[in-house]
Amino acid sequence: MVKGEFKAEAFKATRITQGYLSSVPERTVRVRVKGDKGFITIKGIGNESGASRFEWEKEIPVAEVNDLLKICEPGVIDKTRYLVKAGEFTFEVDEFYGDNEGLTVAEVELPSEDAAFDKPAWLGEEVTGDPRYYNSMLMKNPFKNWK
Repeated sequence: MVKGEFKAEAFKATRITQGYLSSVPERTVRVRVKGDKGFITIKGIGNESGASRFEWEKEIPVAEVNDLLKICEPGVIDKTRYLVKAGEFTFEVDEFYGDNEGLTVAEVELPSEDAAFDKPAWLGEEVTGDPRYYNSMLMKNPFKNWK
């Protein structure tokens, strides 16, 4: 979770809209428009800690993403992703809109699950492994319903 101001430290911001063709935990199939590019992504089930899982992604034309969004499961994820450097790593900070307005989460890719990293002051509660925060779950049970 993000608990403080991070935007002044961001070096890039990209709008992302995405939907899910499949959102079962064993495999999610996502299509997204990220900036001016389209992607299809397949993710496998997470490991026991939830910190890692198989992921495959391929760039596809935005027009194809828009066509596929028409047959996705109900619900859309709309967010801005900010890239924020902290120490030797870059955090991806997602600020959500629509039904997930008010939720801001950060993620960092580490070389291993036990790798040490500098925790910026704006970083809050650890939610790794909590499936409620997976985008595929936020589509089904958005943040607005949690309160």
